[in-house]
Amino acid sequence: MALPFARPLCLCRWGAKRLGIAAAETRRGVSFKLEEKTAHSSLALFKSDTGVKYGMVGLEPTKLALNVERFREWAVVLADTAITSGRHYWEVTVKRSQQFRIGVADVDMSRDSCIGVDDRSWVFTYAQRKWHTMLANEKAPIEGIGQPEKVGLLLEYEAQKLSLVDVNRVAVVHTLQTDFRGPVVPAFALWDGELLTHSGLEGPHFRKRSRSKRPPLLDSRTLRRIWLMQSRSLGSDVCSPVAFSAFRGKKPGKVSYKDNNAILTVFPNG
Repeated sequence: MALPFARPLCLCRWGAKRLGIAAAETRRGVSFKLEEKTAHSSLALFKSDTGVKYGMVGLEPTKLALNVERFREWAVVLADTAITSGRHYWEVTVKRSQQFRIGVADVDMSRDSCIGVDDRSWVFTYAQRKWHTMLANEKAPIEGIGQPEKVGLLLEYEAQKLSLVDVNRVAVVHTLQTDFRGPVVPAFALWDGELLTHSGLEGPHFRKRSRSKRPPLLDSRTLRRIWLMQSRSLGSDVCSPVAFSAFRGKKPGKVSYKDNNAILTVFPNG
């Protein structure tokens, strides 16, 4: 259930001007820090609020300032800047963590829920050495990426897409179709180790695979002339109709055909 007071808080927290900046940074991408007011009591922020680490015991809830924006049941923290449009890219360095979730969520998602459990957050989860997408508590496996040291997230708001990026190969591993209805924020959850965020990055440009042109086939006239010239030096029995039929249709280049223990090699001109 959405927080009844979250919308005014979000507008006050981020403001129309800040939302406008996030929307306009379509080329370099949004720059954000983690919002301490949203962090669960088991999480601690570090490195100027760009990293988060998990503590088994965590902070005493009584020592934390009373804050309605804080996650109460799950080890979740949100970023401090909302996104309403554009193309944005950020990376996450994983340190000693074997179970975490990364993605985006509505700014007013319930603080009693966890990202990936409801239908207002879209995440990639890593646990038991396997990757999955997660939406509304439904998981789907992801292939083609192993245990990460650093991964990227590419958000395309208008296209309603969130992609997991292999930063080593600069390639999209999987794309999750979303259903954004308003402002969303980068979201993180972890149950061991540390996550360090890198934002304000220029979006990657993925190379399209070029389709190599198929070389033309040798025309019958040229092929027959080459065949006859070589067969005369090797014996007339090699140049049989069956052998020639099998040899036709070969591509230009070095082509070999073995018949009667003789090997014919064709080097077409050009």
